[in-house]
Amino acid sequence: MPEHSFEPIRGFFDRFSFSSTNLENQLGDPIEREVVVHIPPNSEGPMPCIIYLAPFTGTGFARANWKAFAETLPQRHERLIKEGKMPPSILVMPDTFTSLGGNQFIDSDTMGKWGSWLKDDLRSELDSRYDISGYGLVGKSSGGYGALVRGMLDDCWNAVACHSGDCGFELLFGIEMATTLTEIMPHGGVEQFLQYVRKSPSLKGDDFHTLMMLAMAATYSDGTLPVNENCKFIDEKWAEWKSWDPLTMIEIHQNLPPCWIDVGDSDQYNIQYGLRQLHKRMTELGIKHEWEEFPGTHSGIDHRLDLSLPWIASQISND
Repeated sequence: MPEHSFEPIRGFFDRFSFSSTNLENQLGDPIEREVVVHIPPNSEGPMPCIIYLAPFTGTGFARANWKAFAETLPQRHERLIKEGKMPPSILVMPDTFTSLGGNQFIDSDTMGKWGSWLKDDLRSELDSRYDISGYGLVGKSSGGYGALVRGMLDDCWNAVACHSGDCGFELLFGIEMATTLTEIMPHGGVEQFLQYVRKSPSLKGDDFHTLMMLAMAATYSDGTLPVNENCKFIDEKWAEWKSWDPLTMIEIHQNLPPCWIDVGDSDQYNIQYGLRQLHKRMTELGIKHEWEEFPGTHSGIDHRLDLSLPWIASQISND
C-alpha cells in the first residue's frame, strides 16, 4: 500500500472569503466563496502562485484535508520544496463547488461566470494580499479541463497543467447519453430528476454520473441533453457542446502559455483518446507543450503533481 505521510505542515494557511457578482447563477449558489492558501516556511519576496482547480464533486480546499495513505496537497508542496524540486510558491485552493456537483471553469448563465471569476476576481484578490511573480493553473479531470481551456481563452496565465482533462467529447460524453437518458426517464425528465436528487438522503453511483452529465448540459448548453427521447442527437445542440471540446477550440485558440498535458493510458472515461488527438493536432500546429502518457487510469493519479507543480513553478520563474 502507499506510504502514509505523517509530516506536519511547517508553513501556514490563510483562509478568507470574498464575494463576486460574476458568480450569480440560475442555481442560486452563493456568490461569496472561501479560499485556502498555503504559504510554505521560510518564504519571502515575489513567489509563483499556483491555483489548484478541483475535479467534479470536489473543491480546492478539500485537498488540504487529511487522507489515509496519502499526502495532502500542502504536504506535497512542502516536500517538493524541501527536496529542492521547486521553489517556494503560493498554493491556492479555492472553493469552486456548485449545486450540480462541479465546475468546468467557463462562463455560463446557469453555472456562473467562473472563467471571469478566475482571471479577474480571484487574481485581483490574490494580488491585493500577496507578492506574486506570476500565475499558474493546475487541475485534474474537470480541473484539468479548466486549466487547459483557461490557457486557451485568457492571456493572464504564465503556465497551465492539465491532468486527464476532459477532451474528445464524442467518446467522453457522446457515448454516455443513452445511459444518462435511461436514468432520467423514470423520473419524468431533467427537472424531476434534479428534484429527486435534492430530496434524496443519499445518492447512488449512477445518480452522481447522471448529475455530472446534467452539469455538463448546464455548462455547455441550456441545461437539457443534446438528444431527444429516443437518444437521437439534436445536431444544433450537440454542436453547442462540441464547441467547448478542446479538440474544436484548438483550431481557433492557439496562443497558449507553456502547457503540460498528461493522461493515463487506461483512462476509464476514454480521455486518453481525446488528449492523444489534441497532442497530435497541437504538434501539427507547432504549439509547444509537454506531453506524457503514463501507465494508469483516471483514478489515483495525484502522484503526477510531483511533476507538474515543479514544472509550473519553473515556467513562472523563467518567464
